[in-house]
Amino acid sequence: MKGLTIIGVVLVLLGVLSFIIPIPQREDHSVKLGDAKIGIQTQSSQKLPPAVGAVLVIAGVGVLALGARKSS
Repeated sequence: MKGLTIIGVVLVLLGVLSFIIPIPQREDHSVKLGDAKIGIQTQSSQKLPPAVGAVLVIAGVGVLALGARKSS
């Protein structure tokens, strides 16, 4: 059941990282007039909602527990 253990560890890592690392977003605000294009590009960084990180961590712990239970 090493597959479940690996999936569990990946889920826990993704959950913990979602609390720490923001996700960058870029938006292009432009107007096209004929052949000319006038605009600006904005960039912002936002973290995932805490509920998403909590669900990932809980799911990872659950999968790790399931993997340990099946290997016994």
